This record gives sequence, structure tokens and C-alpha cells, in this order.
Amino acid sequence: MTRIMIIVGSVRPGRIGLPIAHWVRERAAAAGHEVDLVDLAELNLPFMDEPEMPGKRAYTKPHTIAWSARVEQADAVLLVSPEYNHSYSPALKNALDYLQHEWAAKPVGVVSYGGASAGLRGAAALDQVLTTLGLVRVPVDMAISGPAAHLVDGAFVATEKQDATLARMIDQLGRYAEALRPLRS
Repeated sequence: MTRIMIIVGSVRPGRIGLPIAHWVRERAAAAGHEVDLVDLAELNLPFMDEPEMPGKRAYTKPHTIAWSARVEQADAVLLVSPEYNHSYSPALKNALDYLQHEWAAKPVGVVSYGGASAGLRGAAALDQVLTTLGLVRVPVDMAISGPAAHLVDGAFVATEKQDATLARMIDQLGRYAEALRPLRS
């Protein structure tokens, strides 16, 4: 069983990323994976406040030590990311930047969302950071245009095509996690 960490990349009140993440969590759990849903609004990491660089793993703050342990437990990562000004959110950047080695050799998928561009520019902006951290992008992209139109009573209701695309991404996360396991040990 693959442990997939799903990270909600927005902390804005009323964000659409949370209902999307709940849909992703349901699909990943239904596929037999263990899921850890991380809502960055609840995690509430302050801006990076460690005195040493993350590469040294000399963490002094309880929130960093807890975040490190949580990420360490994941076999794969799935980011639910909005697009902010052709990029991704500062909360997501901060959460990624807190750590280094904990991300290495883990597969990552990105479910982006936004207006006409469906968050694709934000997802593309993530690539350089994800690669630098040693995360390995799976080759399935998931981009949701106009996500508010998919909300029914606060829940995200996907199309058949979106469900199928997400199923492929989740399958690849599991396969890549297994293939990369020797590099993480």
C-alpha cells in the first residue's frame, strides 16, 4: 500500500482546493492507498523560521520537526494547487522550502486548477522547485478549468474524464513510489 500525502496548496478562506482535495482523497483511498490530507491552512507553518538551511536537517522548531516527520512517512505526494499570478501559492512554496531530504526520490503529481488556464502555468512554475527537491513528476497532468462550476453543495463533482485522469495519476504515483523505494531507503 502506498502512503500518498495530498497537500492543499491554498490557505484562502473559501478556497476551492479543499473540496478538490477531498475528491482526490476519496479516489486515492478507493484505489487502496493510505492517504494523509494536509491542509496548509490547518498546518499553519510560519514563514521559514529555522536558523539553518533545510539540507542540514538541524531543525530547532517543533513545527518543523513535526512537518519533517509527516513528510518522511509519505511514499508519494499529490499537490492540489491553484494558480496565483502565473505561479503557485506562497503557502505551498513555504511548505516545500521548509524541508529538503524528506522530499527526495518521491513521485509527485499535480492537480492544478484555475480559470481559463486551469492552473497550468502555476503547475509549470512548480516544476523547477519540485525537481530541485528531488521529487519525480509522474507524466499525467490534471488541470481543472473553472472549478467552481463543479461544486455541488460544497463538494467537488468531477466529470468522467477528470475521474479517469485522476485514476491514471494515482496509479502512476503508486507504481513510481514502488520503483523509487530503493532510492528512499
